[in-house]
Amino acid sequence: MPARLNTKPLILCAVICSALLSMSACRTVNKPNGGTSTKSIASDSVATASSAYPQFAKQAVNDVYPGNVSVSDPFRGLEEIDSDATKNWVVAQNKVTQSALEQLPLRDAFKTRLTELWNFERFGVPFSEGGRWFMTRNDGLQSQNVLYTMSSPEGEQEILLDPNTLSTDGTMAINSYSVSPDGKYLAYAVSSGGSDWQEWRIREIATKKDLPDKIEWSKFSGASWLQDSSGFYYGAFDKPSGENVLKAANTGQKVYLHKLRSADDQLVFTQPDKPDEMAQLFETDDGRYLVNTMGKGTDERAKIYIRDAKNAAAPWLKLIDAYEHSYSYVGNRGSKFYFLTTRGAPKYQLMAVDISQPKPEFSTVIAASDATLSGVSLVGNSFIASYLRDSRSEIKRFGLEGKDENTIQLPGVGTAGGFGGKMESKETYFSFSSFNRPGELFRLNLTDNRVSSYRKAVLKFNPDDFVTEQVFYPSKDGTKIPMFVTHKKSLQRDGTTPTLLYGYGGFNIPVQPGFSPAILGWMERGGIYAVANLRGGGEYGEQWHRDGMKTRKQNVFDDFIGAADYLIAEGYTAPKRIAINGRSNGGLLVGATMLQRPELFGAAIPAVGVLDMLRFNQFTIGKAWESDYGSPQDPSEFAALYRYSPLHNIKTGVEYPPTMVLTGDHDDRVYPAHSFKFVAQLQESYRGSNPMLIRIETRGGHGAGKPTGMQIEEFSDWMAFAAHHIGLK
Repeated sequence: MPARLNTKPLILCAVICSALLSMSACRTVNKPNGGTSTKSIASDSVATASSAYPQFAKQAVNDVYPGNVSVSDPFRGLEEIDSDATKNWVVAQNKVTQSALEQLPLRDAFKTRLTELWNFERFGVPFSEGGRWFMTRNDGLQSQNVLYTMSSPEGEQEILLDPNTLSTDGTMAINSYSVSPDGKYLAYAVSSGGSDWQEWRIREIATKKDLPDKIEWSKFSGASWLQDSSGFYYGAFDKPSGENVLKAANTGQKVYLHKLRSADDQLVFTQPDKPDEMAQLFETDDGRYLVNTMGKGTDERAKIYIRDAKNAAAPWLKLIDAYEHSYSYVGNRGSKFYFLTTRGAPKYQLMAVDISQPKPEFSTVIAASDATLSGVSLVGNSFIASYLRDSRSEIKRFGLEGKDENTIQLPGVGTAGGFGGKMESKETYFSFSSFNRPGELFRLNLTDNRVSSYRKAVLKFNPDDFVTEQVFYPSKDGTKIPMFVTHKKSLQRDGTTPTLLYGYGGFNIPVQPGFSPAILGWMERGGIYAVANLRGGGEYGEQWHRDGMKTRKQNVFDDFIGAADYLIAEGYTAPKRIAINGRSNGGLLVGATMLQRPELFGAAIPAVGVLDMLRFNQFTIGKAWESDYGSPQDPSEFAALYRYSPLHNIKTGVEYPPTMVLTGDHDDRVYPAHSFKFVAQLQESYRGSNPMLIRIETRGGHGAGKPTGMQIEEFSDWMAFAAHHIGLK
């Protein structure tokens, strides 16, 4: 069966240095009415905006933190994104940025080529439910992927749900969907403008028409159907009151049961005394048990409760009642349950437990190995195990007792995902991609383990013109860090090649090889694309993650800086020839490293970044991130956060690299005030002539569900900016 919904990526949150220029005098202008004014900035033709940065009225705001440390927050007013002052500032900033972008010589060329590269048919991994098959498809330039249904994997595709018909600008997206076990209904969650808030709707598959049911104020949740298809469980929050719904802190999650055609949903689980915890309820495929998995923040450690699904009065078996290890439900065979867990295995193992026993004991089914066990599917009377070996996929198949290992042959070095299905399935499907290989779908015959191609993307480029190599380099403390380096085969290492360096490093999320039309467009022009697998991610299991979180977060920045140092030392590129890019937690990475080692980089592109590390827990789902970042209210953790927080480490008199911050005014994952305040402070403090710009997408959020056209525009803008400043021709 497919893995249950993992809310972690939703809660968090898949690249981008010039000689020193003369200093220019600047002055701050405060307006008592909170409006905007301007100060002059220097211009080196297209390197900067033409005339002025907009100003925002500063406030005398100070917060006191542990140790009686007083910290100023002069641009606190930018947290009020609905105020006239902030709206005016956004309009003015975008005007300045667009003026600068219009002067970039490669902007139109990037847009033309990326549009060509993006225009190819691509598919999602097919799956079956209730005797029907389903898959997503995009003809190429459609704003959103379309969901199709078929009678068989080879059957004629019928449109079941086309999100492109929901809005004229393509900004209505489907956050999540789930087909009922009988194959008759589709529950789907609609979001608007990139927001994480979603409205659940239900479509009758036979008629392609929606029922009157609508569910509001759901977030970070899928729909877990009852096995009789009469309804589903979902998570939601109380409707925010008294402040902007995109800003309100998301605590106190509740789980409801929605029955079809009912207007009154039943509250089935809530923990008012534990507002920071979130729960997910679902029935097992055999309909015998109800499972409740609980988590705190983005920490993968979990509590597991199980009871009889047919008897609401039955007591809960508190199988796991403390947050000690990670547990991910894989499936069950009667009373025997299987979990992917870090219990006794920092790189994960598969364990079983029979809950019918008086004292259920865990036993190992698939033992831990030297590679990280990243996922397991129970399908076709076997386990399909997905491993990460130095961030590359390896797939193995095991019998139900953990024996008879078979290695599934993959077409190369890259990333494989999928492998869903039922116990009785005779086949399963998966996708495979790499940096120079678009996603291809494969069928795995579960009778003889034969792999065959199912759907293949066709692009107008030759993947054999490019090569990916994996290198290992030492970080500051000597830890070996892996990095993928992709470029044209014809590249000559002369120490001058413009290089795009990407990283993430957080929340136990691994960064694996994957295809991007935009990155291909960069490499076609001779640029290098490098991806560093930093600590804090999930590449090497639990310890690798913990070595990059909370008070050890500086390790992540050291790892990223070490990647740039290595690329320079090995003759790939040079200082000021590297552009750095990362999104969300990766935006924090870029913000911190550009401030710590500004002489290394020729451009910095922090996107939708967490940049105010003293107030991140005040907005939306930010409180949940304390499990990875730590708390500003904790004395020891505050000191670490304050030491690297990008907003609080901008200095006057330092030559920072040309910077373009990216955000969306509807981002309710990483609240846009992070980017707003960072840029306002950067523009005020910086005294050089490099541009310090912000590109604010209106009707745009954190990234999920962003229309294709909007993605092309964004990539074209920031890649042209990076190309200009690091010399990509």
